[in-house]
Amino acid sequence: MKKILETDRLLLRELTIEDAYHFYELNTNPNVIQYTGDLPFGNVEEALIFLQNYKDYRENGYGRWAVIDKSNTEFLGWCGLKYDTSKDETDIGFRFFERNWGRGLATESAAACLKYGFDQLHLKKIVGRAMSENIASIKVLQKLGLIFDKEFDFDGQKGVIYSIEKSKQSIF
Repeated sequence: MKKILETDRLLLRELTIEDAYHFYELNTNPNVIQYTGDLPFGNVEEALIFLQNYKDYRENGYGRWAVIDKSNTEFLGWCGLKYDTSKDETDIGFRFFERNWGRGLATESAAACLKYGFDQLHLKKIVGRAMSENIASIKVLQKLGLIFDKEFDFDGQKGVIYSIEKSKQSIF
């Protein structure tokens, strides 16, 4: 296990193949993936294959990370940075089990990821994308200090892009 970040309540570490069941379970809840554009995994084996083929750490030095409750080591969801080669930009993303919504976990983990992105990875700008109907995720992006940039086509749905530049970071 490679630990990346730690907050008061959370540990963020690289995803491993041991996370396959949790990853599968997270993506089978239609409420969790409603605004993601992702399809659920058909079974745990598909989640395992996804994790086995996850190359972001090797190719970019960062990626999406498992979010673990420090008090009991429970897998809560994931959060992290993802480099998009086609757009030459890095985005912040997060996904948590529905039972963990409303606890500030997305804001806490994403704030740590933004700080890491700017301070350790020396990124200049980080974006956040959401479907326009995903009010909860948009609120998290706004709490983090990201500013609305533009609308875009999010897998056939209306989407929004927010961004923050290193020089404008203020929440952390």
